[in-house]
Amino acid sequence: MEKKNAYQKVVDQIAGIFLPIINVLTAAGLLKSVMMLLVTFHVMDEQNGVYRIFYAVSDGFFYFLPFFLAVTAAKQWNCDVFIAMTIPVAMLYPEITEILENGEGFSFVGLFVPPTVFHSGVIPVLLAVLLLRYVEKPCDKYLPDAIKGFMKPIICCLIVLPLTFLLFGRIGTWIGDMLTTAFFSIYDWNAIVAGAFMGMIIQPMVVVGAHWSLIPIVLANIAANGYDSILPLLGGAVYGQAGAALAVAVLYKGNKEKQRMAYQASFTAALGVTEPALFGVNVPLGRPMLAACLSGAIGGAICGAAGTHCLSFAFPSFLTCVAYIGPGFALFMLSMIICFPLGFLFTIVQKKSIQKRMDLRQSSAK
Repeated sequence: MEKKNAYQKVVDQIAGIFLPIINVLTAAGLLKSVMMLLVTFHVMDEQNGVYRIFYAVSDGFFYFLPFFLAVTAAKQWNCDVFIAMTIPVAMLYPEITEILENGEGFSFVGLFVPPTVFHSGVIPVLLAVLLLRYVEKPCDKYLPDAIKGFMKPIICCLIVLPLTFLLFGRIGTWIGDMLTTAFFSIYDWNAIVAGAFMGMIIQPMVVVGAHWSLIPIVLANIAANGYDSILPLLGGAVYGQAGAALAVAVLYKGNKEKQRMAYQASFTAALGVTEPALFGVNVPLGRPMLAACLSGAIGGAICGAAGTHCLSFAFPSFLTCVAYIGPGFALFMLSMIICFPLGFLFTIVQKKSIQKRMDLRQSSAK
């Protein structure tokens, strides 16, 4: 058996965390897309009780994703599941989120907890559970059995939660801020290059949760100028993911379960929700993710050249394209149309390397 390198080991760990929830992730994405579709075509409005309930469960899954990840990561790294769940409990406690997600912070033993978006986050909760793994070990080893039951959770919380709020929660924001600063520097120089840059990096930003840092910038642009020029650059990347996932489905000839999952992920991405394609298909295999990013860069460059505007906040997809009607709209639609086959093609041409990775993952799963 071929020895795995460090990257492959990390990817297998991440895949092991996401695979247990991938079917629910896909279902939530599909349900969310259907609800958006019904509203877009005025079949129902957002005040409808049916819409409220089913959109709540679909969007709520993504909002409370840290809870699901805490459970699967705890099982993957042999942590106490219930102690692990105390981490997202604190992260998403209403009073905490109201302060941190409104751009404010608070003091903790003289240290400042900065504004952070924890909902739908991936990196903070995974880093926290990984730290928990190493905090639990000495607790299990040295704490007397008489007090271990209640002292172990207390000690774990005292160590893990402060670092989660002071450090781990900021990592995704730092990444997003740095990439956004780089984007605007490039945009001032050349909009086409800036479009390619943003189209290339946006899906990796989604993987680490850094894409949330774009939202206040986009909203500020719309409020100040009546339009935003960042969101249109992201549409091609969405359909590059869909095309790459479809190619993976074609390549998964000998594994019906994996093939079905890839088909579902491709369909969900085509409706504008890329997380199932990212975490269940393209990221674990590596090269399809690269193919999707390359096609996204081409789509972003097209929109950068067209100067496409978004008139209201809506992540790009065919379902939300009405928000992009205006300058450069035709090329915006073209960018999404061509990136799907590009993502497919860029993945297929790497067939041998991808199938080798598939075989490696299959053998390690046995």
